[in-house]
Amino acid sequence: MNQIHYVGYDGIHPNNFKYDIPNGFDSFLLVVTKTPVLFRIQTKVEEYPAHTAILYPPKHDIWYAACKDSYQNHWLRFVSDESFVTQFPKQAVPFLISDPEYCRSLFKLLTWETSQLISSARLYQNAGMLTQNRDAHFEHQNMDKHCRNITISQLIRILFDKLYNDAQCINVSKYDQLLLSLRRQIAANPEIPWDITTMANSLCISNGYLQRLYKQKFNISCMDDVIHFRLHKARDLLLYTTESISTIAEQCGYNNTEHFCNQFQKNIGTTPGKFRRNSKQHTEVPRL
Repeated sequence: MNQIHYVGYDGIHPNNFKYDIPNGFDSFLLVVTKTPVLFRIQTKVEEYPAHTAILYPPKHDIWYAACKDSYQNHWLRFVSDESFVTQFPKQAVPFLISDPEYCRSLFKLLTWETSQLISSARLYQNAGMLTQNRDAHFEHQNMDKHCRNITISQLIRILFDKLYNDAQCINVSKYDQLLLSLRRQIAANPEIPWDITTMANSLCISNGYLQRLYKQKFNISCMDDVIHFRLHKARDLLLYTTESISTIAEQCGYNNTEHFCNQFQKNIGTTPGKFRRNSKQHTEVPRL
């Protein structure tokens, strides 16, 4: 049996939005975000990306808030004794969903069917009071209510089948591939004026979440990796070309030659000029 208390989709909240229910509800609460969000999990507040889902069981602490911009989500408060809900593998634990538009469509249908169920009940209640043939109206009302409840339960099952598959995916493969693609772009074109915002926007996630994911994946920060690839390119140009230091600095994305030299020495341990001279000495063929 499933009974919906509240359901909605495409909800929009201001950037100061915070939802704090310390003792939770007597029902389940399912939230699927459309924007980055802050969740408090076991007293720790962390940022999660758009298209994150969380199922709060009854009586469980609920806390989530807007990240920085306006916050958007779909939500469903409902009572259920179905095993696919009560035994859902991830409860009060955020996880990413793989098909946001599909989930949105299901929330939209649930909202529509629930609103029609409520409207139908009110309509037939009023009609029953104004007509002598109340039994026929009540019979029609009960039949319509029964059909809509079946539809609602089927939609909830379909939604949870989808969420179950996403919850079982331990690795966030979607972001793994996007991060690998981003790093390949940086490696191939380190001279581009990379910055955190540009990189985060390319993945459709927030700046903070990108930095956390990138560090977890590659054990280096985004901007340190950009410097790494710029200096790697600079070493190759110093070794295999006769371009001037200033030209190499420009080709590696540095507008300031002095800054390039300082960063090169800090990371490589010597100046670009000394690196080039030492490399030539080591590779020079001795004359007979």
